[in-house]
Amino acid sequence: MPLPRSVARYFWGDNLHEISLEKHAKYITQTLLEKGDTDAVRWLFSVVPPQTVKAMLPELRLSKKSAHFWKVYLS
Repeated sequence: MPLPRSVARYFWGDNLHEISLEKHAKYITQTLLEKGDTDAVRWLFSVVPPQTVKAMLPELRLSKKSAHFWKVYLS
């Protein structure tokens, strides 16, 4: 599944032909939770269940502020 244009803009340094949700779920999730706008996060939660994102949180490299926000938001 290719990334939608509204989401792909957050991966400007990556080869968009090689990045995929199946192979890079944690990287995509981490980037969108840290830098994504409302539309990007809405797309993320449409393709990755919020409970799955919640389970990933301890493994993601997020700022303290973002990690705390998503922990509270997904509780």
